[in-house]
Amino acid sequence: MDNRSEVREFLMSRRARVSPESAGLSAGSNRRVEGLRRSEVATIAGVSVEYYAKLERGTIAGASASVLDAVSRALQLDDTERAHLFDLARSADGIPTSGRQRRKTARHAATRPSLHWAMAAITEAVAFVRDPQQNLLAVNELGRAFYSPVIGDGGRMPNLARFQFLDPAARDFYPEWDLMARMCVGVMRAEAGRDPHNTAMQDLVGELSTHSETFRTLWAAHDVRTHGAGTKRFRHPVVGNLELAYEELALTAEPGNVLLIYTAEPGSPSAEGLRVLASWAASQDAVAAQA
Repeated sequence: MDNRSEVREFLMSRRARVSPESAGLSAGSNRRVEGLRRSEVATIAGVSVEYYAKLERGTIAGASASVLDAVSRALQLDDTERAHLFDLARSADGIPTSGRQRRKTARHAATRPSLHWAMAAITEAVAFVRDPQQNLLAVNELGRAFYSPVIGDGGRMPNLARFQFLDPAARDFYPEWDLMARMCVGVMRAEAGRDPHNTAMQDLVGELSTHSETFRTLWAAHDVRTHGAGTKRFRHPVVGNLELAYEELALTAEPGNVLLIYTAEPGSPSAEGLRVLASWAASQDAVAAQA
């Protein structure tokens, strides 16, 4: 991806989002820009207008951490947005982001026996591995049943972003589809900033931009997010509505890949739903074994 373009559009979109009032400035009556002016950002950050204009044109290579911190404060960036700005700066400097080596293929995550053994030991929760491009690389038994609408009858390991934006079934599986779409794009946008040389991500973004107007719009907003932990809602065709807590764990043996675990509050209807889903999966396996 064009790093200069990414930097320029990210900074411009964040500047447009900050109101003069929230920055402690008078809005005045003759403002012709949305949000802050470049000169106002420069003043708040304590840098010259010329230098900030240079940054916003995308020339961020060589910017010091103190300058990036000052710009982050002036633009009221949250922690994820600040990290994204630093990622863009490291990329411009040619430095591997966060100490990562340049991305290699993630195929080993799907074949490493010890990873499958660990996931198989998780029997009461959904566990799966995905890569930065949202490819589903491996699932445990309950995960395969949970993601049956995504995986389909062919047993393929699909791409979660393609399912989100290109498969009509996603509207049923994700009752809060709009929220999930924003989350998906925000995570992808942050990953793209961490590794702009990831051609697989570039190809995926191009494909989704071509076929989904919603994806195009969300991608152009330059919003970023980390996944981490939280709660999601699903509507499964076998057990109905599920409200699941998720935890994302980095796989240090596979930099960039993550293990996600979905669990339900003990004693809740969703916990019972997962139990029923596990029983359904076992019955399906038994039928398949007899065939």
